Amino acid sequence: MQKRLIVPHALLRIMLQRLCHQLIEAHGDFSNTVLIGLQPRGKFLAHRLHKLLQEITGKNIPLGLLDTTFYRDDFRRRESPLAANATSIDFLVENKNVVLIDDVLFTGRSVRAALDAMIAFGRPAHVELLVLIDRRYQRDLPIEATYVGQRVNSLATQKVLVEWQSPESAEDAIWLISKTEEV
Repeated sequence: MQKRLIVPHALLRIMLQRLCHQLIEAHGDFSNTVLIGLQPRGKFLAHRLHKLLQEITGKNIPLGLLDTTFYRDDFRRRESPLAANATSIDFLVENKNVVLIDDVLFTGRSVRAALDAMIAFGRPAHVELLVLIDRRYQRDLPIEATYVGQRVNSLATQKVLVEWQSPESAEDAIWLISKTEEV
């Protein structure tokens, strides 16, 4: 397995700042906007952006987390059951501008599941998608992100790994992982 750094810590910090400023430009005072991070991996990005937006704007923007497990189209096709995560949305999405947040956009199926799951909480006025990485060329559904940190050309056999600073990872970084074939 080969692991190649595609977004180092310093560049990731700049990307997060840029995404925040794009949201501010589009949503102004955020009076009718809510942020929803997609479980499991979008929650880390959502929390990071939420914190930065609060620091920049001084506004307390509503933030929720949405689990899409039971809305996935492969839910019953798996050999082992999927583990559900918590959904935490303590605000109305009815007539709100919703920004769905995920780390990587690949086939579009997670976003489709998120749209279905979100409708259970009401009918938003407008929905946008923010992703850190857009993996082009592998989309199964006609879904495009409104806000993108970086577009990455990748093969179906590769994986994009977003690492957030933790006890296991010294600093934030994004990696492209390729499976090597043994000869």
